[in-house]
Amino acid sequence: MPMPMPDFQSGIIFIMKIDLHNHSFYSEDSSLNPDEAIERAIELGFDGIAFTEHNSFEASEPVERLREKYEGRFLILRGAEYNAAEGHMLVFGIKKDIFINGGLYAPIVEMVRIVNESGGVVIVPHPFREWSLLNADIKKIPGIHAIETYNGHNNEAENEKAVEVASALGLPTTGGSDAHHLHEVGCCYTEFFSRITADNFLDSLRTGNYRGHLLRA
Repeated sequence: MPMPMPDFQSGIIFIMKIDLHNHSFYSEDSSLNPDEAIERAIELGFDGIAFTEHNSFEASEPVERLREKYEGRFLILRGAEYNAAEGHMLVFGIKKDIFINGGLYAPIVEMVRIVNESGGVVIVPHPFREWSLLNADIKKIPGIHAIETYNGHNNEAENEKAVEVASALGLPTTGGSDAHHLHEVGCCYTEFFSRITADNFLDSLRTGNYRGHLLRA
């Protein structure tokens, strides 16, 4: 199904820029301070940022306090990047770490099924990155909502391959910096063609009315 696009002819265009993939110092391999990441994203003209810690949704719980601080001027979202047997997956919409009891590193088809049954959304990040390859056929994984086609740690060829596959499968595309350090924030992002809030974020991901972008040179 073709991705919905903004109606430019109507003259009514609403765009929000959100970096959907970041790891703060609540992930053990990152030095990124959440406050500094948010301020950096605001400097870049972004409207929101998502913190997606490694293998734990609950790890980012401390950033909840920042939602009140930035309420009304910047959107703060939470998800997680989980390890399946064949590679990684970005998950939004869960309320706890549903994979803790033996779920991590399970077959990705099974993990995606669990997320969907829990009301969540799955995005496949950096599927063709050489040193973090998704060792599975994406078209044989039911329940995927989008493919991350622009990742800040990918090279150009890896991102281009993701674009080609997303197009072939008719899946929406996203962008995320995959930041672990402050200077990486915002190098890739997702452009939404509607007003995104914490309440409608999941439904917006399901509609496909967005696309990934690369900001870096």
